[in-house]
Amino acid sequence: MENPKGAEEKILLAHGSGGQTSHHLVNGLFLRHFANAWLDQLDDAAVLPLPAVGAAGRLAFTTDSYVVQPLFFPGGDIGKLAVCGTVNDLSMMGARPLYLSAGFIIEEGFLLSDLERIVRSMAGTAQATGVHIVTGDTKVVERGKADGVFINTAGLGEIPPGIHLSGSAVRPGDVLILSGSIGDHGMAVMSQREGLRFASALESDCAPLNGLVAAMLEASPDIHCLRDPTRGGLATTLNEIAGSSKVGLEIWEDEIPVRSEVRGACELLGLDPLYVANEGKLVAAVPPEQAGAVLSAMHRHEHGREARIVGQATTDHPGRLVLKTTLGTRRIVNMLTGEQLPRIC
Repeated sequence: MENPKGAEEKILLAHGSGGQTSHHLVNGLFLRHFANAWLDQLDDAAVLPLPAVGAAGRLAFTTDSYVVQPLFFPGGDIGKLAVCGTVNDLSMMGARPLYLSAGFIIEEGFLLSDLERIVRSMAGTAQATGVHIVTGDTKVVERGKADGVFINTAGLGEIPPGIHLSGSAVRPGDVLILSGSIGDHGMAVMSQREGLRFASALESDCAPLNGLVAAMLEASPDIHCLRDPTRGGLATTLNEIAGSSKVGLEIWEDEIPVRSEVRGACELLGLDPLYVANEGKLVAAVPPEQAGAVLSAMHRHEHGREARIVGQATTDHPGRLVLKTTLGTRRIVNMLTGEQLPRIC
């Protein structure tokens, strides 16, 4: 990032995008000061040992903050998003989500009825997911200082013995499985924000994925990696995995499902669905001999009925993501640069 001589660098919206600028902030600032063996893995949650019960007992621990605008959108709201997002980060490590915290920063003048609507949504989603919100905090700031309400959550989950998932564990030959269509959440939020109307309603895919993950791991405990492609979309998530595992990843444009209304919205706004956020989808790296069993298990679950193989890991172009286009050509797909869609999660 270039600045005029003598000017001090400042935080940009792009620092929250999940793309290259976010990674520069994390690696150049936070990791430089906070580095340790657990944080350095940069997975969706930290995997922590439990010394009292030995190596077999492990916890997953994660935290996230939610600043989505608007607070209510087709298919969800900031409360549902907060619970699902935290549950999903734990699930991507193979953990069974157990406990959540909930911290609220509320703007003076915010409607109590809207706050109750958000809290009811959180409670219902937590109950349906099987997690408990066990601690929290509330702060109120002056009018105009918080844009309604911001929510922070943290989550704890238990990782069963024999499960070892990481962005650094992908191996050449692994099959990439995507659980369903991409871009639904980002385009639902953007259409609501911009007042766009389409022939078919755009709706967020916001959903808890712990049940789907449990079914997948029952079919194959040897899955190498799970990720939910949220900020920065599928392209950014796969670039992260390729970099962590030092493998090449290839995805096939013909196999990546995008709903027609999402594609139309992206074309109207000049966006690429590969970079649009999802909140109820996952991508898995699976040993090829187990891909059939995993796909079958996914197809039996409500959040995996559209699952399909969309690519593979390779020894070619290590650390890079390559797209095989509908024309049969190949091109490098880089991590998201800049801020494509601010305030979507």
